[in-house]
Amino acid sequence: MNPENPVVRLCARGMRAEAEGRADEAAGLFLRAWEAAEDDYEACVAAHYLARHQPTAEETLRWNQECLDRADRVGDERVRPFYPSLHGTMGRAWLDLGDAVRARAHFEAAAARLDDLPPGQYAEWLRLCVARGLRATAWETAADEPLRALLERLCARADLDSLGLLLPAYLGGLGRPEDAERLTAALRMLHSERRLPEAEQSALGEAIAQREAG
Repeated sequence: MNPENPVVRLCARGMRAEAEGRADEAAGLFLRAWEAAEDDYEACVAAHYLARHQPTAEETLRWNQECLDRADRVGDERVRPFYPSLHGTMGRAWLDLGDAVRARAHFEAAAARLDDLPPGQYAEWLRLCVARGLRATAWETAADEPLRALLERLCARADLDSLGLLLPAYLGGLGRPEDAERLTAALRMLHSERRLPEAEQSALGEAIAQREAG
């Protein structure tokens, strides 16, 4: 985004106000950005930030939809990196309104567009957000229970070494075959160390067996 663009400047001021806890001022600046927008690209940028300062879930959804519609109208490389976030916020909005089916469709769309983001901390953070949304809208299965139970045990006794190995693969999983393979590989590596208490080692073996069977 061009930092000299008037709409972008207003949004940057709004982000500073937001970070400093001046929510009303931030909302006002984002509204000014929306009113100053002269094309779909500028309106898309302003709507994205304006959606974050709405009083109801319905209004949040409306502004997120406005943002997505404007991006679709632009339709060029300028908005390509926006789509993972746009679909992620739509998914979150539908989830807040209790519609898990529509929410999941947007989280899946966000997951499919994550490769459009340049590598870096923002991309990693957004992947975690999308993965969280996918987990929140997935049907629970019996195969998942041993792994969840194991993670709860490891958290309870703060086994940071084990959690450091497993959580990146678990929390960042997007439901793709390569994600499942990454998590299973992490489980196997931990199992091969044979350093967990007997009950946890047994739970670990069960988690691996369930995943391989599924």
